[in-house]
Amino acid sequence: MASRHKHSKRIEGLEKNVWVAFTSVAADPSIVNLGQGFPDIPPPSYVKEALAKAASVDRMNQYTRGFGHPSLVKALSQVYGKVYGHQIDPLKEVLVTVGGYGSLFSTMQGLVDEGDEVIIIEPFFDCYVPMVQMAGAKPVLTPLRLKSTGKKNTTSADWVLDPDELASKFNSKTKAIIINTPNNPIGKIFTKDELQIIADLCIKHDTLCFSDEVYEWLIYKGHQHIKIATLPGMWDRTITIGSAGKTFSVTGWKLGWSVGPEHLIKHLQTVMQNTLYTCPTPLQEAVAQGLVRDYELMGRPECYFSSLAEELQGKRDRMAAILQEVGMSPIIPEGGYFMIVDVTTLNEDLSHMTDDDDAYDYKFVKWMIKEKKLAAIPVTAFCGEASKKQFEKYIRLCFIKQDSTLDAAETILKNWNKV
Repeated sequence: MASRHKHSKRIEGLEKNVWVAFTSVAADPSIVNLGQGFPDIPPPSYVKEALAKAASVDRMNQYTRGFGHPSLVKALSQVYGKVYGHQIDPLKEVLVTVGGYGSLFSTMQGLVDEGDEVIIIEPFFDCYVPMVQMAGAKPVLTPLRLKSTGKKNTTSADWVLDPDELASKFNSKTKAIIINTPNNPIGKIFTKDELQIIADLCIKHDTLCFSDEVYEWLIYKGHQHIKIATLPGMWDRTITIGSAGKTFSVTGWKLGWSVGPEHLIKHLQTVMQNTLYTCPTPLQEAVAQGLVRDYELMGRPECYFSSLAEELQGKRDRMAAILQEVGMSPIIPEGGYFMIVDVTTLNEDLSHMTDDDDAYDYKFVKWMIKEKKLAAIPVTAFCGEASKKQFEKYIRLCFIKQDSTLDAAETILKNWNKV
């Protein structure tokens, strides 16, 4: 007999998840995991020490302010006040949540309604679409496209939006556009000109902008990260999302934040107070102390905001060189800690695999985990059905890893063609 206790309509079709599918497979310790985006390098010692110290203070083990621990929102207002060039109200213009995920969820639930449309740029972080759908809205996808450059090395800057195609997605139902800069998975940093095109469309159509900037500090030499909220007319219509996990390499702490004008943030706060209520006090205190320390060092080489990117640039370049040496075609990222790789030249015949509904990259990654003991993430997990052919020969690798992990990956890749 059919049960009436079925799933709610809001989660219809959302059960498939790339992280569930591949994280469990890659959990085998014999597999070199360059898939899921977590560091296996240690976080800064001063952040870990701050957590240990905070946990030893009795009052730090109790509830704190629901919208953000006072010392953390104050530290965030200082850091972002300096970045934005204007004062940020720590109590009214900042919300602390459970990771960047929590910020995105609060944003969608607080500002997006049934019948709305939300523009999402492909490839996108995979939770954007289900979060829009759970809010009752329609995701409208528009892809970055690889322009022909004739260059030997392709970079994430070579992936661009078509301004006319983007403009065609806006209409009277468009509530918001989600941008991700630096982009996961490509590593693209949107230029000021590109952001201005988006800003002009937002202003023209009175549309909100949800700017996911969790990789904001991971910017490589020769590139600049610009916040769209700093462009004329955009502060009042932009929610900017940040992450302690990405800032301090503590993804397991699951702390994130939203920064924006009071008239928008207050709706996110309403969602927070009626769902998760608050985040762990000791974790917030430790992140606050880390931010204060690095706020005072901003612009100096020892500031972790910039020193981590310098460390990762060497790992990025090493990964790219290894991939090029074995005949693959990496897209060199301008920011973040992921690299997508074109595997077309490997010419792996996977027609024997029975997962007929899977795109080529899904089959390739499953095959690679089984046969080569190397884990990655298929890039079609980050795009819609119409764009799968454009992205199905790419896989995503994570390079915020210890040298020993990269050594193991190098051994696998250099022995690729050996039986």
